[in-house]
Amino acid sequence: MTDDIQKHGLLRRIFRLVLVAFYLVAGIAHIQNPAGFLAITPGWVPFPGQVVFLTGVAEIAGAIGLMIPPRLIPHVRYAAGIGLALYALCVYPANVNHAINNIAIGGETASRWYHGPRLLFQPVFIWWALIAGGVINWPFKKANVRV
Repeated sequence: MTDDIQKHGLLRRIFRLVLVAFYLVAGIAHIQNPAGFLAITPGWVPFPGQVVFLTGVAEIAGAIGLMIPPRLIPHVRYAAGIGLALYALCVYPANVNHAINNIAIGGETASRWYHGPRLLFQPVFIWWALIAGGVINWPFKKANVRV
């Protein structure tokens, strides 16, 4: 195995572990403290309480799925990567709603210095989930890198 492949495998593993930690914390927060998430949920979303709860469940399930090695259960990590990428796409309207309406969470509003980078970073979350799940390899050169 070349140093380049080893380096990319390690980098992908680090990306995956950081994303797993993020989604586990976020998923637990959605379930334990939904008020802030309910506040930014757009008005057109039906059953917002249930949707926020289910988004927490989806985050936790996706994080667990990313941790399952393909040799143990094939395709679960891949499916989790796709699922979390779609999740990040689907919650984008809540982030836009939060920014446009400057919704206070915990009595505090966030500035454009929070909202701007947050909105611009959403495509990175999508890419990150796809990389962590082994769905895509960009910017890694080697196709079929075992994750």
